[in-house]
Amino acid sequence: MYYSTEYASPVSALTLASDGAAICGLWLEGQKYHGGTVPEAMARDDDAPAFAEARAWLDAYFAGKRPSIADVPLAPIGGEFRQMVWQILTEIPYGETTTYGEIAQEVARRRDGRKTAALAVGGAVGHNPVSIIIPCHRVVGADGSLTGYAGGLARKTWLLEHEGVDMSRLYTPTKGTAL
Repeated sequence: MYYSTEYASPVSALTLASDGAAICGLWLEGQKYHGGTVPEAMARDDDAPAFAEARAWLDAYFAGKRPSIADVPLAPIGGEFRQMVWQILTEIPYGETTTYGEIAQEVARRRDGRKTAALAVGGAVGHNPVSIIIPCHRVVGADGSLTGYAGGLARKTWLLEHEGVDMSRLYTPTKGTAL
């Protein structure tokens, strides 16, 4: 059984999902792939397990604190490759960014040198089912482009600015499929 609740955030209404033990989803209103990884209908239950921890984490985050990802039990649903990419996302420090290519290099390192394309990493990042807590917004293009955020580039920009990221080298592309 899967459960859902809502959270009012400065960037949009958020939908949280729990598998009864951990957070398996957190989507921004209108986000691409909203609820897509949960294999069955969710029942509304504001008191389901892990929601209290997730709310406390989000409250701290939006208050400008740096809560630990370890404070929220997480169970994103996805295959082995995506799980590896999502784990790497949790290791990006608050207020910092990395690139799809750098994540691809780290995946290769963890897979004993088996290379992977930055494009494959982009697919895994884009399908991250636990936005904000698993910080996919911290991934940018190698050229500094703010691209590829399923929640929308305005929200990605807001989250990065909220974390104090130096935005001077980053830009919003005017063309592309991930806008």
